[in-house]
Amino acid sequence: MKTMKTVDACGQILAHDITRIVPGEFKGVAFKKGHLIKEDDIPELLKLGKDHIYIYEFDESKVHENQGAKILGEIGKGKNVRLSEEIKEGKINFYSEIDGYLRVNKEELKKLNMLGEISFGTLPGNIRVKKGDLLGGARVIPLVVDKSKMEKAKAIIEKKIISVDELKKYRVGIVTTGNEVFHGRIKDKFGPVLRKKLEEYGSTFMEQIIVDDNRENIKRAARELLEKGAEMLLFTGGMSVDPDDLTPSAIVELGGELITYGTPVLPGSMFLLSYLGEVPVMGLPGCVMYTKRSIFDLILPRVLAGEKLTFEQMAELGYGGLCTDCEVCHFPNCNFGKN
Repeated sequence: MKTMKTVDACGQILAHDITRIVPGEFKGVAFKKGHLIKEDDIPELLKLGKDHIYIYEFDESKVHENQGAKILGEIGKGKNVRLSEEIKEGKINFYSEIDGYLRVNKEELKKLNMLGEISFGTLPGNIRVKKGDLLGGARVIPLVVDKSKMEKAKAIIEKKIISVDELKKYRVGIVTTGNEVFHGRIKDKFGPVLRKKLEEYGSTFMEQIIVDDNRENIKRAARELLEKGAEMLLFTGGMSVDPDDLTPSAIVELGGELITYGTPVLPGSMFLLSYLGEVPVMGLPGCVMYTKRSIFDLILPRVLAGEKLTFEQMAELGYGGLCTDCEVCHFPNCNFGKN
């Protein structure tokens, strides 16, 4: 380090703490070691009696921690994400600009952290977030870092690390099957539960059609809802493997692409997902009706975020796919679905 006149120190890095003392009121650090001196800082430094200060000397092969943090912000910031206005001590934060669904590119994040001298942490991906939520933070660990390392970071990261998808608002039709409900022997309890869950995400509960245990009637009800403009179909009832449970076969016979019938999630292993063109189709097991949270709570927001799930992605849900059915539910602030 070297000494220089304070009036000439704009853009330099302070090599020591500078203390401010206000008699009877305050004594503490006014400027920390490593602070990047700005033009506005110079009058304050002079008021503190610092006509000369010690600054770090480093050549163009080095990058200051705050400049490194700015580069990490550029690398990490995806759509609907904003950066903290202030960068302090080499750290920058990422915030959501909207209510939406968080995406974190885990592989890119790992590549970046494997470089060393860089710390980048995020919330787990695939969770719902609110506007203004803190999503992650990144910092350069040393006061100065090799410029070549930051250039390498920019070169190896191919996709943005943090982004937030907007949740689309679907018009949702429901087909409920079961002779016991159709003939009025019991009251349907699926409809109110699904209506509430859909309203949480701003989607429209369009219509519910109740049919008996007849495969052709199930398909007819689905086609009727599609003709009325349904953008998503939910099927309830008849989702087990009993011989008289016809809902899965009826969904398959409607055509489209069957992704899976059965998932490694508890509760929710008898869940079915398919697509009729662009229309998501879900067969919901009984647990969706009577448990606080289930497979439906993991899949619905991903579908609303515009994601077309694959069988591999459904298989990955097994890790973190066990709900412990806590007496007081804290979802999504729990382990369920954090894969």
